[in-house]
Order: sequence, then C-alpha cells, then structure tokens
Amino acid sequence: MPLEAAEPGRMQRFTAALLRHAGALVEPIEPEGLEVLAPPAVQQALGIDELARLGFGATLPPGARRVGIEGDWLDRFARLLGPQGCWMRREVSADAKAPGDPERALAHELVLDNATFRLQDVAAAWTRHLVMDFRASAVSDDKRDLVVRLGVNLATGSLPDAAVVALGSALERAPFDEGDGEPPSAPPAALPPPWDRARLEALVRRALPPRLRAALGPFVKGMRRRLGRDQDRLYKYHNDLYHEAVRRSAALPEGDPKRAREEQRAEAIRREYRAKLDDLERQYATRVTVEWAQTLELVVPVHRFTVQIRRRKADRVVSLDWNPVARRLEPPACEATFGTEQPRLVCDDKLHLVVPAGLAPCVSCGRPFCRACHGGQCPKCGTDGQMA
Repeated sequence: MPLEAAEPGRMQRFTAALLRHAGALVEPIEPEGLEVLAPPAVQQALGIDELARLGFGATLPPGARRVGIEGDWLDRFARLLGPQGCWMRREVSADAKAPGDPERALAHELVLDNATFRLQDVAAAWTRHLVMDFRASAVSDDKRDLVVRLGVNLATGSLPDAAVVALGSALERAPFDEGDGEPPSAPPAALPPPWDRARLEALVRRALPPRLRAALGPFVKGMRRRLGRDQDRLYKYHNDLYHEAVRRSAALPEGDPKRAREEQRAEAIRREYRAKLDDLERQYATRVTVEWAQTLELVVPVHRFTVQIRRRKADRVVSLDWNPVARRLEPPACEATFGTEQPRLVCDDKLHLVVPAGLAPCVSCGRPFCRACHGGQCPKCGTDGQMA
C-alpha cells in the first residue's frame, strides 16, 4: 500500500506529533502549515531554525518550507526518530462476532479450480499480524519515493492485503502519543510463535517485489511514455537527415567526391542515432532501492476456519482466519509466488495451493510441475522454470 505524496493532512499530523514528541512547541497555521519553536536537537536533525514555519499543502503559509514525502524529509525524520518506532506492538480490539454464514464466506474467498474443500470447524482464536513498511526510491529521469506495506498472518501464512488496509485505524495511531510495549490481553499461549529470520526473509524476497511493481506502476508507465515520445522525436529528426543525405548521394554520379561525402554523412547520422538511443536508455533506466523502515506487530482476535482440501484421493487440512476488522476471510497466499490473486490450483504431490502459473508446463520439456514443490526447477529435465 503506497503512501502517496498527495496527502498533506496526513503528513502534517505526523510531523506535528513527531515534533511534539521531540520536545518542540507546535502551532497549526493556515493554510495547512505548522509554526515550530524547535529545541537544538530538533534543529540539528531537521535542518531548521529555532523558529520555523512548515507547509504541507499546495499553498504555503508566508515564509514556510515545503514538507512532503518527496525529497529528503523522510531522511530528516529518520534522524530525529533514531531507533524509536522501528518495532511496535499493538492489540486491535474488534467485535468478536463470527460471520453469519461461514460456508458462504469460505466459498467467496477460496476458489479452487481442480480440487474440492469442506469446512470442518470455526473457532475463536488469536493471531499476530506482522505489518512491515519498506521505503522505496525509484530514480530515473525523475524520482519517486514511496512506502510499500507488506502484512503476514503468522498463524496461517496468509498475506491479507485487504485486511491490512482495513486495519488502517490501528496502523495510524501515532506511536508518540502512547506507550509501547504494553502486554496484550491475549494469552501468550494462544498466540502463534514468531517466525525465524530465515523464514521471514524468504517471504519478503518473494512477496515484496510484485507489490513494489504494482506501487511503481504509474511511475514506470509515465517513464515509458516519455521514453517513447523522446525516441519518436529522435527517430523523426535523424530519419529526415539520413534520407536527405541518401537522396543527395543518389543524385550524384559514381566516383564524385561529393557523393562519397554524402555517403559518409549518412553513415555518421546512423551512428549518431544509435548513440543517442543508447543515451536515452541510460537516461530512463530505473534504479530502485528498497530498505526496511518499520514493523508493527498487531495482535488480533479472529475466527479460525479449519478447512479440508481434497485432490483426487489425497487431502490436506489448512487454517484460514476470519478477520473481524476487515469483515472477511483472509485468503491463502499462493505457496509459489506469495501472491493473493484468485483462483488457486492444487498440486498432486503435496497439495500446495498455487496460482495457475505455479503449475504451468516446463518451457523445455512441456511437463507441468509445481513451483512450490520443486523450487522452480523442472524435476524431469532440470530446466529453470522459476516464476518471476
């Protein structure tokens, strides 16, 4: 879930809360600004004067400096925060009422094209959601900074993007206004154990890139549009010059020194065109850097669905959580791509739940195989069929 720049109200509230937490005196001013009396530590971290004005909207207050997610303001805020807020824990209070029709809720979120399923049980439970924020910077002919959010249910392994959005009210609670580390009311024994570092890193490596690509989609689309426009302009200019040189050369007799000069000129135009194309590719090449920014652990009461999945003569039992905040069942993640798109297919070997591409035929030998079972390498011919 990207944090877009066009949210001045949200950025203003965050900045005001952070500055007050750091000991500054803050007074809202119009339009969409803050007047700040900053102690020395705040002045040094943010690079502002003792008395400063900050603006967040399209129109700035008189004498104000613009603050936004673009530029280096996130780095300044990070210097002021230090290690604070990198890891937080919250308990989300929610209506513990179960869905009125569990069978219907399950059928809506679990779509299997080659297998059947049966609901075995629904029981009240607790879970942990890890909500990880990553700061991404894309630099090309332009620059875009954004925050990508990835959430995982530690009990079921689902990646409930919709539930994370619905938990926004909990995520937006400023960590500067109330203490961290308060023990949740959920019994510790009822919570799923934390994942080890290797398992969590493996999840992030597979699940973050598609979400990052989706968040950067408008930026990349704009870059490609501008690249295409510049390539067309470059082609038209050099094409006209090239054909003019060829026309002049064709009009001169063989052996004429002027004809040789025009042919050399045409070849020089061709080389210049290729060099200019290479320059454009370097200019619009996009470099993306990603760094972890924050993790929020959310303790949430849920209703756990126990579901039996049957494929031919084999069966497997999985757990899915009904999230009372999102008012929906958290669908299982694809065990090959960690994506959440529907429908799912079930493999024959270990009954993995994967998207159709996760059971696609090998590009070399044509044999379908499960990417979750075999790590992307065809078990028959050894060809690398890892999904992007």
